[in-house]
Amino acid sequence: MPVRAIRGAVQAESNSRTAIGGASRQMIIEILKRNNVSIDEIIAVFFTVTSDLNADFPARAVREQGSEWSNVAFQCTMEMEVPGSMRRVIRVLMLCETAKAQADISHVFLGETARLRPDLAGESAQ
Repeated sequence: MPVRAIRGAVQAESNSRTAIGGASRQMIIEILKRNNVSIDEIIAVFFTVTSDLNADFPARAVREQGSEWSNVAFQCTMEMEVPGSMRRVIRVLMLCETAKAQADISHVFLGETARLRPDLAGESAQ
């Protein structure tokens, strides 16, 4: 089965464990739902966060959703600083095996983050 990349972004309400965790889980759940991807099909999940988010790791919050996440490879890293860029942003790049064509992948940019990639956000700006 081919490997596909799914992009996403969400803005945390604040730099707190609760806000980072809630936003991260919301984004991952939407990616899985909109793309009909099961956890077994996920190869790896890469998170980046803006430098103003350091209260927790997005991966921790996703892993806490259940033991089925224990075999998924996660990586969290800091996004580069760009003057004037959107703050409190959590981005994700999920690699998964799916029969979907890359053009049929639904990227998930929630709320204000749809402005980051209007070309990909489409219907996901909810």
